[in-house]
Amino acid sequence: MTKTDQIEDSSAPLIEHLAELRNRLMWSAAAFCLALFAVYPFAMQVFNFLSRPICKVLESMGQNCQLVLISPQEGFFVAINISLFGGLVLAFPVIAYHLWRFVAPGLYRSEQSALFPFLIASPIMFFFGAAFAYFVVLPMAFNFFLGFQQFSASAPATEPVKDAVGALKEVASVPGIVFQGSAQEYLGVTMKFILSFGLCFQLPVLLTLLGKAGLVGSKGLSAMRKYAVVAILILAAVATPPDVISQIILFAAIYPLYEVSVFLIRRIERAREKQMRADGTWVDEDEEDAV
Repeated sequence: MTKTDQIEDSSAPLIEHLAELRNRLMWSAAAFCLALFAVYPFAMQVFNFLSRPICKVLESMGQNCQLVLISPQEGFFVAINISLFGGLVLAFPVIAYHLWRFVAPGLYRSEQSALFPFLIASPIMFFFGAAFAYFVVLPMAFNFFLGFQQFSASAPATEPVKDAVGALKEVASVPGIVFQGSAQEYLGVTMKFILSFGLCFQLPVLLTLLGKAGLVGSKGLSAMRKYAVVAILILAAVATPPDVISQIILFAAIYPLYEVSVFLIRRIERAREKQMRADGTWVDEDEEDAV
């Protein structure tokens, strides 16, 4: 084993590792608390940004964008939820740094160089997933959901009804169905979409990392393709609200990422085979089975 492929330091006693873990957890918690308090004054501005998808859909239907507070304390909890979410996003670089600094000394140099690109790719893929949910999925979903409204003022069917003094007047014979959404309920649905797509977009990062470590192979993933389809459908049903449209959209976004993962792992395997052939350590599977 070469000097450049050695563990940095693994001789520290257990108590020192626990003390370091405690310190890094404290720093991470402190960063999260500071980020939470930094986001709280701007909670309503963040909420206004998150409400743009539904406001644009309502505007296209000629309606005002108004969300209601069901309870007196609902506005406060909306601000708290936004602060928790935003604080986690702002503090993530600090949390990831301390996690890396705690884990890195126990890894070989080659393992560190292999793992570091995936730590960079993970937040990038989360951002792409969240952006896809915000700009593509949410407008489509709200346009579908709000399409079931029914405005009695524009309904053609009317019937004569006597008023209090006995005079006949024409009134709509169908009820009006108008969206009056709760601010907290809307925030919960929106954040669920964003988090679900952000986490599901981690699939190629996870599978490629497992392929880099040799735990999965492209042939195995290709053979498990039909089971992967079922698993992705189940994941889409659990991660999204109970409607078919959202599940189909999430499946249509995740399955191509599965195929991308198979492609990336196949390239990794080819590069590994090329390097091992150059080193003279490659053993053909057919020859190995024959022996």
